[in-house]
Amino acid sequence: MSILNGLSHGIKISITRSITMAFEQYMANIMWDEDTYSPSDFMKEWQRYIQQNASWYSDVPSDVKNDPRFHEEMAVKINKVVAKIFSEEPTEVQIETINALQEKLGTDYDFSCKAEARFYIDFLNEYEKKKPKG
Repeated sequence: MSILNGLSHGIKISITRSITMAFEQYMANIMWDEDTYSPSDFMKEWQRYIQQNASWYSDVPSDVKNDPRFHEEMAVKINKVVAKIFSEEPTEVQIETINALQEKLGTDYDFSCKAEARFYIDFLNEYEKKKPKG
């Protein structure tokens, strides 16, 4: 029997959400530069994130958290969530928004998934606000 499957539905949803949040936060910190991506650095970010921000972490019994099978299953879960993030295509609206911003700002960032597009829309909007007028 899977240890993760033995957890409540709410905790499983929270785990998936926290993997997504931690991954997107980590990728934002490295400007979505896949050459800079380090699995070990992401795992450190993940550990910090779940201990500081994830309410589900305190709801999982210590014997479960200390079980090596739990960590193996979590690694598989993390890989699945990350693969899903990378497989979600940017929307037409995101593509149009980024293209318009990049044309206006003279930038040329590549993006390949919905989460990365969300990051660049926020990043370019902030860049535009800070750019000197004139």
